[in-house]
Amino acid sequence: MSQRKVALITGGSAGIGKASGLALARAGWDVVFTGRRKELLDQVAADARKHGGRAIGVVCDVGHPDSVKALFDATMAEFGHLHLLFNNAGIGAPGINLEDLTYEQWKAVVDTNLTGPFLCTQHAFRIMKDQNPIGGRIINNGSISAHAPRPNTAPYTSTKHAITGLTKSTALDGRKYNIACGQIDIGNADTDMGGRMKAGVPQANGQTMPEAVMDPEHVADAVVQMASLPLESNILFMTIMATKMPFVGRG
Repeated sequence: MSQRKVALITGGSAGIGKASGLALARAGWDVVFTGRRKELLDQVAADARKHGGRAIGVVCDVGHPDSVKALFDATMAEFGHLHLLFNNAGIGAPGINLEDLTYEQWKAVVDTNLTGPFLCTQHAFRIMKDQNPIGGRIINNGSISAHAPRPNTAPYTSTKHAITGLTKSTALDGRKYNIACGQIDIGNADTDMGGRMKAGVPQANGQTMPEAVMDPEHVADAVVQMASLPLESNILFMTIMATKMPFVGRG
């Protein structure tokens, strides 16, 4: 079994998850990348192995309990322990009026963005409290939407506000197992999801305006910083954002 630290990254095939997993690999971690697209997972795991460690890609739908169980079973079969879970996977609903959203659109976001992190956290607790040495760390991707909504984003914003509650509960309930939990709130990273901000997105006043974005590598560096602390210390909340995005100020 590997004696290096092991990280599991959900939503790891692209964007923030991919960048964070590769940054952890460069920092000396072994990494489990999970997502829904096998070919992308295989490629990012191969890229991570170029840095001298071990990495695997495991297909998983985090909103389904059986799929999550299989993910953690595969992680333990390969590595035998787990030191970090990054609950990063997330989706949004179509940007339509709140009253026009379907139940299915709402439920898909809740399953991925809230139920998924809860299920993964449960499995991480079971592993981390029984391993030697006891403990580990969980990082949740909260997003700027954990603080302030964009127009027509009720499902995404609701789940990200809920992640803040899950983070606090996890940090509290994990104390007895030496499990630390923190949240990283990310604003306008230049990924497939966030890069559209450059072309213009709806504002609170009804206008559509372009917004500043940041390199996702800067987010990955922040995740590594949170992950690399000793378990006696914890960054409970971190906000990292494009400096000139319209978050701080009057809407």
